[in-house]
Amino acid sequence: MAVVTRAQSLVLVNTGHGKGKSSAAFGVMARGWARGWHVAVVQFVKGGGWKTGERKLADHLGIEWHTLGDGFTWESTDLGETAAKGRHAWEVAREKLASGDYDLVILDEVTYAMTYGWVPVADVVAGITGRSPGTNVVATGRDAPDELIEIADTVTEMRKIKHAYDQGVRAKKGIEY
Repeated sequence: MAVVTRAQSLVLVNTGHGKGKSSAAFGVMARGWARGWHVAVVQFVKGGGWKTGERKLADHLGIEWHTLGDGFTWESTDLGETAAKGRHAWEVAREKLASGDYDLVILDEVTYAMTYGWVPVADVVAGITGRSPGTNVVATGRDAPDELIEIADTVTEMRKIKHAYDQGVRAKKGIEY
Protein backbone atom coordinates (compact mmCIF):
# COMPACT_ATOMS: atom_id res chain seq x y z
CA MET A 1 0.00 0.00 0.00
CA ALA A 2 1.32 3.44 -0.96
CA VAL A 3 2.19 5.97 1.73
CA VAL A 4 -0.34 8.81 1.72
CA THR A 5 0.94 12.34 2.28
CA ARG A 6 -0.45 15.85 2.08
CA ALA A 7 0.96 18.02 -0.70
CA GLN A 8 1.74 21.67 -0.13
CA SER A 9 -0.10 22.41 -3.39
CA LEU A 10 -1.51 20.57 -6.38
CA VAL A 11 -1.86 21.07 -10.12
CA LEU A 12 -5.14 19.93 -11.68
CA VAL A 13 -5.83 19.83 -15.42
CA ASN A 14 -9.37 19.59 -16.83
CA THR A 15 -9.16 18.80 -20.54
CA GLY A 16 -11.05 17.01 -23.28
CA HIS A 17 -13.80 17.80 -25.77
CA GLY A 18 -16.71 17.40 -23.35
CA LYS A 19 -18.43 20.15 -21.38
CA GLY A 20 -17.60 20.86 -17.75
CA LYS A 21 -13.89 21.72 -17.69
CA SER A 22 -14.36 25.29 -16.50
CA SER A 23 -17.40 24.39 -14.40
CA ALA A 24 -15.32 21.85 -12.49
CA ALA A 25 -12.60 24.47 -11.97
CA PHE A 26 -15.16 26.92 -10.61
CA GLY A 27 -16.37 24.24 -8.22
CA VAL A 28 -12.81 24.12 -6.85
CA MET A 29 -12.88 27.94 -6.74
CA ALA A 30 -16.00 27.89 -4.53
CA ARG A 31 -14.60 25.13 -2.34
CA GLY A 32 -11.31 26.99 -1.88
CA TRP A 33 -13.10 30.24 -1.05
CA ALA A 34 -15.21 28.36 1.53
CA ARG A 35 -11.93 27.25 3.15
CA GLY A 36 -10.70 30.82 3.41
CA TRP A 37 -8.36 30.66 0.42
CA HIS A 38 -7.29 33.68 -1.58
CA VAL A 39 -8.32 32.82 -5.15
CA ALA A 40 -7.60 34.36 -8.55
CA VAL A 41 -9.10 33.44 -11.91
CA VAL A 42 -7.44 34.32 -15.22
CA GLN A 43 -9.51 33.71 -18.35
CA PHE A 44 -7.55 33.43 -21.59
CA VAL A 45 -10.33 33.36 -24.21
CA LYS A 46 -13.57 34.79 -22.88
CA GLY A 47 -13.94 38.54 -23.32
CA GLY A 48 -15.39 41.18 -21.04
CA GLY A 49 -18.77 41.02 -22.77
CA TRP A 50 -19.54 37.61 -21.27
CA LYS A 51 -22.02 37.84 -18.38
CA THR A 52 -21.49 34.43 -16.79
CA GLY A 53 -23.00 33.04 -13.62
CA GLU A 54 -19.59 32.02 -12.30
CA ARG A 55 -18.32 35.58 -12.70
CA LYS A 56 -21.36 36.90 -10.83
CA LEU A 57 -20.65 34.38 -8.05
CA ALA A 58 -16.97 35.36 -7.90
CA ASP A 59 -17.86 39.06 -7.71
CA HIS A 60 -20.33 38.32 -4.91
CA LEU A 61 -17.67 36.36 -3.00
CA GLY A 62 -14.90 38.90 -3.59
CA ILE A 63 -12.79 36.53 -5.71
CA GLU A 64 -10.25 38.23 -7.97
CA TRP A 65 -11.23 37.71 -11.62
CA HIS A 66 -9.46 38.67 -14.85
CA THR A 67 -11.32 38.21 -18.15
CA LEU A 68 -8.55 39.03 -20.61
CA GLY A 69 -9.46 37.45 -23.94
CA ASP A 70 -11.63 38.83 -26.70
CA GLY A 71 -13.87 35.86 -27.34
CA PHE A 72 -13.81 32.90 -29.67
CA THR A 73 -10.94 32.97 -32.16
CA TRP A 74 -13.29 32.23 -35.06
CA GLU A 75 -15.12 35.48 -34.24
CA SER A 76 -11.94 37.57 -34.04
CA THR A 77 -11.54 40.44 -36.48
CA ASP A 78 -7.85 40.83 -35.58
CA LEU A 79 -6.01 37.61 -34.74
CA GLY A 80 -2.87 39.58 -33.91
CA GLU A 81 -4.77 41.45 -31.20
CA THR A 82 -6.32 38.19 -29.99
CA ALA A 83 -2.83 36.66 -29.67
CA ALA A 84 -1.53 39.75 -27.85
CA LYS A 85 -4.39 39.48 -25.36
CA GLY A 86 -3.53 35.81 -24.81
CA ARG A 87 0.12 36.71 -24.13
CA HIS A 88 -0.97 39.46 -21.75
CA ALA A 89 -3.25 37.00 -19.92
CA TRP A 90 -0.24 34.70 -19.46
CA GLU A 91 1.85 37.54 -18.01
CA VAL A 92 -0.93 38.30 -15.51
CA ALA A 93 -1.23 34.59 -14.66
CA ARG A 94 2.53 34.13 -14.31
CA GLU A 95 2.70 37.02 -11.83
CA LYS A 96 -0.16 35.56 -9.78
CA LEU A 97 1.46 32.11 -9.74
CA ALA A 98 4.82 33.47 -8.55
CA SER A 99 3.53 36.05 -6.06
CA GLY A 100 2.75 33.82 -3.09
CA ASP A 101 -0.45 35.83 -2.59
CA TYR A 102 -2.83 33.09 -3.73
CA ASP A 103 -3.84 29.68 -2.47
CA LEU A 104 -5.49 28.92 -5.82
CA VAL A 105 -5.00 30.27 -9.32
CA ILE A 106 -7.37 29.10 -12.06
CA LEU A 107 -6.02 29.31 -15.60
CA ASP A 108 -9.28 29.07 -17.53
CA GLU A 109 -8.80 27.97 -21.15
CA VAL A 110 -5.01 28.32 -20.92
CA THR A 111 -4.54 25.33 -23.23
CA TYR A 112 -5.80 27.42 -26.16
CA ALA A 113 -3.06 29.99 -25.58
CA MET A 114 -0.55 27.16 -26.04
CA THR A 115 -2.37 25.40 -28.90
CA TYR A 116 -2.65 28.61 -30.92
CA GLY A 117 1.00 29.48 -30.27
CA TRP A 118 0.32 32.63 -28.27
CA VAL A 119 2.39 31.35 -25.34
CA PRO A 120 5.06 28.64 -25.57
CA VAL A 121 4.17 25.44 -23.73
CA ALA A 122 7.57 25.56 -22.00
CA ASP A 123 6.74 28.99 -20.54
CA VAL A 124 3.47 27.78 -19.05
CA VAL A 125 5.10 24.64 -17.66
CA ALA A 126 7.91 26.73 -16.16
CA GLY A 127 5.43 29.20 -14.66
CA ILE A 128 3.41 26.44 -13.06
CA THR A 129 6.36 24.41 -11.79
CA GLY A 130 8.07 27.58 -10.55
CA ARG A 131 4.95 28.86 -8.78
CA SER A 132 4.96 29.86 -5.16
CA PRO A 133 5.02 26.63 -3.11
CA GLY A 134 1.56 27.00 -1.56
CA THR A 135 -0.27 27.94 -4.75
CA ASN A 136 -2.65 25.33 -6.14
CA VAL A 137 -3.43 25.51 -9.87
CA VAL A 138 -6.35 24.41 -12.02
CA ALA A 139 -5.73 24.64 -15.78
CA THR A 140 -8.56 24.10 -18.24
CA GLY A 141 -9.09 23.70 -21.97
CA ARG A 142 -9.15 21.18 -24.79
CA ASP A 143 -6.09 19.36 -26.04
CA ALA A 144 -3.84 19.87 -23.01
CA PRO A 145 -0.25 19.39 -24.19
CA ASP A 146 1.66 16.35 -22.96
CA GLU A 147 4.10 18.57 -21.06
CA LEU A 148 1.25 20.07 -19.01
CA ILE A 149 -0.23 16.64 -18.34
CA GLU A 150 3.19 15.42 -17.21
CA ILE A 151 3.56 18.07 -14.47
CA ALA A 152 -0.05 17.80 -13.26
CA ASP A 153 -0.96 15.87 -10.13
CA THR A 154 -4.49 15.16 -11.36
CA VAL A 155 -5.73 15.17 -14.95
CA THR A 156 -9.38 14.71 -15.86
CA GLU A 157 -10.56 14.33 -19.43
CA MET A 158 -14.14 15.37 -20.16
CA ARG A 159 -15.52 13.33 -23.05
CA LYS A 160 -18.64 14.40 -24.91
CA ILE A 161 -21.16 11.64 -25.30
CA LYS A 162 -24.12 13.85 -26.20
CA HIS A 163 -24.77 17.60 -26.11
CA ALA A 164 -27.97 19.58 -26.53
CA TYR A 165 -26.24 21.93 -28.99
CA ASP A 166 -25.88 19.00 -31.40
CA GLN A 167 -29.70 18.89 -31.52
CA GLY A 168 -29.92 22.63 -32.20
CA VAL A 169 -30.44 23.76 -28.59
CA ARG A 170 -28.67 27.01 -27.74
CA ALA A 171 -26.58 27.48 -24.59
CA LYS A 172 -28.75 27.99 -21.52
CA LYS A 173 -28.09 30.68 -18.95
CA GLY A 174 -27.47 29.04 -15.58
CA ILE A 175 -26.43 25.73 -17.16
CA GLU A 176 -23.61 26.72 -19.51
CA TYR A 177 -22.83 30.30 -18.54
